[in-house]
Amino acid sequence: MVFKIGLLGLGTVGSGTAEIIYNPQGRHPLLNDIAIHKIGVNSLTKKRNIELPGDVLTTDLESIVTDPEIDIIIELIGGLEPARTLILKAIASGKHIVTANKAVIARYGSEIFAAAKEAKVYVLLEAAVGGGIPIVEPLKQSLGANRIENIIGIINGTTNYILTEMTEKGSDFGEVLEEAQRLGYAEADPTADIEGYDAADKISILASLAFDRKVKREDVYSEGITNITASDIDYADKLGFVIKLLAIAQKTLEGNEETLQLRVHPTLVTTSHPLANVNGVFNAILVEGQPLGQVMFYGPGAGSGPTASAVVADTLNIVGVLQSNGKGQTLDPLLSSAPQTQADISPIEDVNSRFYTRFLCADVPGVIGHLGTAFGDYGVSLASVVQIGFQGEFAEIVVVTHHVREGNFRSAIEEIRSLNAIQDIPSIIRVL
Repeated sequence: MVFKIGLLGLGTVGSGTAEIIYNPQGRHPLLNDIAIHKIGVNSLTKKRNIELPGDVLTTDLESIVTDPEIDIIIELIGGLEPARTLILKAIASGKHIVTANKAVIARYGSEIFAAAKEAKVYVLLEAAVGGGIPIVEPLKQSLGANRIENIIGIINGTTNYILTEMTEKGSDFGEVLEEAQRLGYAEADPTADIEGYDAADKISILASLAFDRKVKREDVYSEGITNITASDIDYADKLGFVIKLLAIAQKTLEGNEETLQLRVHPTLVTTSHPLANVNGVFNAILVEGQPLGQVMFYGPGAGSGPTASAVVADTLNIVGVLQSNGKGQTLDPLLSSAPQTQADISPIEDVNSRFYTRFLCADVPGVIGHLGTAFGDYGVSLASVVQIGFQGEFAEIVVVTHHVREGNFRSAIEEIRSLNAIQDIPSIIRVL
């Protein structure tokens, strides 16, 4: 039996997906059991780098998702709308869904999964996180026997490329961002990447899968890399750290109360940490659980080939199950699992972390003592205090704290800002 595919979008990933499906030789034999029936695009006249049958393209995307001949919809148009509406219409028409759309899943996943459960169809999203890195399916299946405790990942290739270039070349942020845009690693509007929104979408999805909880995307704290300077990277290196944009999902237990800590922010990572040497546009996701311990998933996190690989793998998963069980039967609970319980997410003020802070101070006696006193008044213990030089007439002091509740740290910083000797606090970065 041949399963017919409706492909929405023929951009970078869509073209890579079509290329795999149209050229099954040497790949998994199940590819011979699927065929592209229609491809939805914005323009029929646009020049494309892939050879297509003459009647496969259409600009009427709604006709694809309601076409009774189509079994599986592959949604690769991205964004929130019309993607959400098209996915829901496809589900209502009995279509299985494969998507790479992290934004729509992060915000509307609960609605989409509930509709899919009612319609007895699958929604698979391996390509939504980590590009070609298999992480969604392992969290749902291979690691299912473990109690997942935390996930720490570099899951945005654009920001990792920028920070790597700043580290290796000593360049400033703006200069490297322009280079990333020229090379196609950053969008013309890079806001979602450099402000951490893209990584926040992805960690909300991973947390939902790992901890079996519904996650409200708006509850995920995100902070970008736009304030990271070459000076911070240099000072971090001298202290034995590199700076990475990390996405962190951690489960905490207080008595019988389970809460999640979900956050995205620049982080100082010791050079011996497994994530420290993940460079360029590569992604890596470190998962820790019991009894397994730590396992790291590493690979290309974006691009036509890697992401299309994950899209087609999901499609083959659906086809394999349908061939085994037939249409309209009870869904495989591992393949179709979706959380039912809402997550209790800690506000960022309640998260415990270490901090790196850089101060510009008047070069007068007692400044370091004033800093120590102000921090001590709010229970902030200092691991190190180093005067690293001068910027003009101001002394430059770097402080690294022990673990502290973020709310206490912020209160201490507000008091320190009011000290006459403090000219500026250019950098505050969390430490893993």
